[in-house]
Amino acid sequence: MVTNLAANERVFTSNAFLVDGSRTVLIDTGANFDVVSRLADRPLDIEAVVLTHTHPDHIGNLEAVTDAFDVEVWGYDPSVPGVDEQLEDESTITLGDHEYVVLHTPGHKDDHCCFYSEDAGILFAGDLVFQNGSFGRTDLPEGDRGTLIESIDRVRTWIDDDLRELHTGHGPSVYEQPFDHVELASRMARQR
Repeated sequence: MVTNLAANERVFTSNAFLVDGSRTVLIDTGANFDVVSRLADRPLDIEAVVLTHTHPDHIGNLEAVTDAFDVEVWGYDPSVPGVDEQLEDESTITLGDHEYVVLHTPGHKDDHCCFYSEDAGILFAGDLVFQNGSFGRTDLPEGDRGTLIESIDRVRTWIDDDLRELHTGHGPSVYEQPFDHVELASRMARQR
């Protein structure tokens, strides 16, 4: 089960997805809201925090979460303060009850990753793509439009029409034809 703990927050934050199952994890911690109390209200043992990338809106609550729950933090760049375990490109990790492949997808930020489970039909896209063909900003440090397009195209080689859920770093998750939203983002990112 995937729950967005940042849903309905009216602050500058990313989404923060609690994925519960045989390995309960938090994907991104969000920022500027009390995610710790939202986690403490649930009778779940959180095993890790998994980062899509390390922009402040995605990791602002990281220290509060690690202090409260004493969990490891998995991210692509182990030189970032707080990251305990390095995620390797195309390695697999268990999130909830499913195996996910880690896809390194720079362009928005150098350490950006997406997580895809073919069996579950789920893509955690971070800030790579969003609903309705939107895509991650490339005007921030480490951003690059050409690299972002390559990353979107790479994700498209892994997913297909069987994709059932697209969970993005901002905005609502997509459950109706999520593959089409990724396809549209690929086309929109190419427009100048």
